[in-house]
Amino acid sequence: MPRGRSGGACGNKPTVQNWTLLSLLGPVSGDRMDSPEVTFTLAYLVFAVCFVFTPNEFYSAGLTVQNLLSGWLGSEDAAFVPYHLRRTSATLLCHSLLPLGYYMGMCFAASEKQLYSPGQAPEAWQLFLLLAVTLPLVSCSLIYYWSWDRWTRHPLAQTLALYALPQSGWQAVASSINTEFRRIDKFATGAPGARVIVTDTWVMKVTTYRVHVAQQQDVHLTVTESRQHDLSPDSNLPVQLLTIRVASTSPGTQPFDIRLNSSEYGELCEKLHAPIRSAANVVIRQSLGDLFLETFASLVEVNPAYSVPSNQELEACIGCMQTRASVKLVKTCQEPTVGECQQCYCRPMWCLTCMGKWFASRQDPQRPDTWLASRVPCPTCRARFCILDVCCVR
Repeated sequence: MPRGRSGGACGNKPTVQNWTLLSLLGPVSGDRMDSPEVTFTLAYLVFAVCFVFTPNEFYSAGLTVQNLLSGWLGSEDAAFVPYHLRRTSATLLCHSLLPLGYYMGMCFAASEKQLYSPGQAPEAWQLFLLLAVTLPLVSCSLIYYWSWDRWTRHPLAQTLALYALPQSGWQAVASSINTEFRRIDKFATGAPGARVIVTDTWVMKVTTYRVHVAQQQDVHLTVTESRQHDLSPDSNLPVQLLTIRVASTSPGTQPFDIRLNSSEYGELCEKLHAPIRSAANVVIRQSLGDLFLETFASLVEVNPAYSVPSNQELEACIGCMQTRASVKLVKTCQEPTVGECQQCYCRPMWCLTCMGKWFASRQDPQRPDTWLASRVPCPTCRARFCILDVCCVR
């Protein structure tokens, strides 16, 4: 008696999820699991999920709405608000076309069902086709409604209108956001589907279908949750993720949550004008980098000071361009001709914080126990130095 083929690549029986996913395909047998329609269904399901919840691999391959329609969307840096007005609309339309794309693919994968002729297709497929056609029509109608009167009815435009002055419209607020977004000192973090952007005036969260906006002077920020993970996706070090509630006092605005790594919490606080409150049960742990910067600064403070010549004027730090240069590399750990450290002849060009960040960036993240005793090259002339060679300018 001939033996039937197994249900999949590993010979397993269909799971409960498989029966649900393949409900439109009718009864599933071992032979049907190898059929083109089942293969196409599973492949299209994976593609659709990855297209909506885009992983890094899809971003690298350019399989995103932003990349596929980049010519029409324009540049986010040049015009932040107009870009996202078009992006959210295009994303909604593209995602609504996925069911119709599946139906069209099944016309070839399951030609025996005569799906290319809806009148002869099974009733279940006729209902699916009706749904697949209705979704894009509804999306197009909604996008047309949004775009009426120069996008005035778009949710983002309506949110910006809440912050507009009586004698101006939402376009003036959009122009302000566009200008601030082009500045290099903005705070930006997060995955493309949940980006957090903080400028001098605005707190924004960019999601797949929406852009949340709040004005800094009107917001109350509260750390509502913290989650500790043993391993970070980018490294083998533990990571703490914080959830911050952004609530605006302006009437008509809805609160929203932002998530970020606790290692970025300090940088966020520097950009915000309002303080961030913490719930009673939330403990924010300092990152390894922040702990090192504190230790680095305390060790440098006890090193011999460097006296600047009277005819030499200190310039702004070339790392941050916000504070004056405050440290000079002078070999003090050993005699000038002894050891691995070298004499640096650069004038003071870095502040203590930027020099500490440079020192930390040259370390092995997997060996934090070696950081304090290590030697790194000067960021300007590449002369090697250790922490004992970093002297504060007096």
